[in-house]
Amino acid sequence: MAVDKGAVPEESILQAQQSIVDSFQCLGNWVARYEYLIDLGRSLPDFPEKWRTQANRLHGCQAQVWMISELRDHKLLFQACSDSAIVTGLLALLMKVYSGRLPEEILSHPPDFLQAIELEQHLSPNRANGLFHMMERIRLEAQAALDAETAKAKQ
Repeated sequence: MAVDKGAVPEESILQAQQSIVDSFQCLGNWVARYEYLIDLGRSLPDFPEKWRTQANRLHGCQAQVWMISELRDHKLLFQACSDSAIVTGLLALLMKVYSGRLPEEILSHPPDFLQAIELEQHLSPNRANGLFHMMERIRLEAQAALDAETAKAKQ
């Protein structure tokens, strides 16, 4: 399984978070913001059918969500998709911020931008719960990658 090679970001996590906040602030109402989220979701790379397995599925989301990760050159790359357009947009936000980062960067930068754009207040309880599970999966993958690299360094 190989995650999209073009996924390594050019901006820092803080810059990516601020870019999202700035974009949302430019969009006045929540109808425009939801449309923006849906457009962002369309920009995600294709997620092959063969990756849509139970092992890659996130549980705790009302929509079906699949996520894979790969550690390459000490950076954790993610790809994800959902059968829901808005959830795919949420995944695109998380990928923009966290994919292509060092595990310790991911762990040291909580998703504060989500509060800054008031996203959780405008999601249904089920979607907000799903967003929590998506972020938790990213955090767990980062911790596992960091633990694996630490163990390898001790050998």
